[in-house]
Amino acid sequence: MIYYKIMKTDTIAAIATGMTEAGIGIIRISGEDSIQVADKIFKSKSNKKLSHQKSHTMHFGMIFDDENTIDEVLVSVMIAPHSYTGENTVEINCHGGMFVINKVLETVLRNGARLAEPGEFTKRAFLNGKIDLSKAEAVMDLIQSKNDFAVKNSMNHLKGDVLEEVRSLRSDIIYEIAFIESALDDPEHISLEGYPEQLLEKTDKLLEKLNALKERSGNGRIRKDGVSTVIVGKPNAGKSSLLNLLAGEERAIVTDYAGTTRDILEETVKIADLVLKITDTAGIRNADDAVEKIGVERAKAYAMDADLILYMVDSSVPLNENDMEIMKMIQDKKVIVLLNKSDLQQEVSGEDLRTHFEKDVFIIPISAKQQTGMEEFSEALKKMFLSGQISLNEDIVITNLRQIREIEECIESLSLVRKSILDGMPEDFFSIDLQNAYLHLGYIIGEEVNDDLVNEIFSKFCMGK
Repeated sequence: MIYYKIMKTDTIAAIATGMTEAGIGIIRISGEDSIQVADKIFKSKSNKKLSHQKSHTMHFGMIFDDENTIDEVLVSVMIAPHSYTGENTVEINCHGGMFVINKVLETVLRNGARLAEPGEFTKRAFLNGKIDLSKAEAVMDLIQSKNDFAVKNSMNHLKGDVLEEVRSLRSDIIYEIAFIESALDDPEHISLEGYPEQLLEKTDKLLEKLNALKERSGNGRIRKDGVSTVIVGKPNAGKSSLLNLLAGEERAIVTDYAGTTRDILEETVKIADLVLKITDTAGIRNADDAVEKIGVERAKAYAMDADLILYMVDSSVPLNENDMEIMKMIQDKKVIVLLNKSDLQQEVSGEDLRTHFEKDVFIIPISAKQQTGMEEFSEALKKMFLSGQISLNEDIVITNLRQIREIEECIESLSLVRKSILDGMPEDFFSIDLQNAYLHLGYIIGEEVNDDLVNEIFSKFCMGK
């Protein structure tokens, strides 16, 4: 059940285009009085009021402020409920200079509208039943998309793939809740004999679907948001040279002196249709210098939170205790070992390194100086993160962290149902955890949500959307 305080119904306005100089700027007005507000400041060439026009029509004319012409504009009229917000909506298309567009907005605000809050247009679309919560969040994901995967996945969510899947899962769960409650209320006519075994089979099928969704979603989040990547290695292994090579510019200072990198350097690059959010860290060693010690501790902390470790090894010198410490630290991480300085006399081989890892890892000879080995590195990335896990034509991929958490909570609740069945618990125990699973799925699409959650979600939206 949804609980909302009284929805704001006043008329709101905001700039709906980027806050920069452009050819065109758009001011969006939404609310019951939006057309009347626009009529106060707009004069069409035909001298007809906007309130007399049909929905989804566009009109050429002038915006006036106290009889002074501000700009020549095109105005779109959309009458409720046939608009993005479900309310009467006007969009003023004016010239995109920041002075002009702000002047038009100020005029709108002086004539009966108030400035919209971040995300308030989309919030009203949700509260008016135009979109569900998963579609609302897909709007922001689409705006923030950084690659083709993110765009396509956001569009699938806008088409309703998450809504349909969640409603299907909730339908299966509510059927079981209703059956249990009916049987407990009317045991003479509805028997629960053999039901726990049937419910166990259905619960296992639900868990199979949800776990598959969770696994795809983890991979999808990386493809959408990028791979958090940390370069680690002992001093002078070539970490900063690698960062410069991948970034295509001199982002880090490179010298022959060990310990040059003291602080954290970050860069975002695109390789093999993946976005890598790369962090270059201080060389890991037992340092005497206080500042370098802080850098080493930061390097270790960043490595623990990374999706991917790029372990740089100087192949021209033997392994030492610093390498041993690094390899011990990254055993449980996704790792690509880059055997750097392959253009020099080799003192370390790939086989030498494999003996120190408990699992198979990619070991790629490279030369950051000569810029060799990058194709092999790209192929390794594809195999690790793009190898056939996701088909956007068939699979639903949830990348929103809030929605993923709700899936995890649902899985936890259904796992408790399974445990209760196997432990021989009474049927009313099943119902409690089934209801929690149903509740958490409802949070994803907004069929179970409260004011605080709605406000938190839409506060993260950009102004004017």
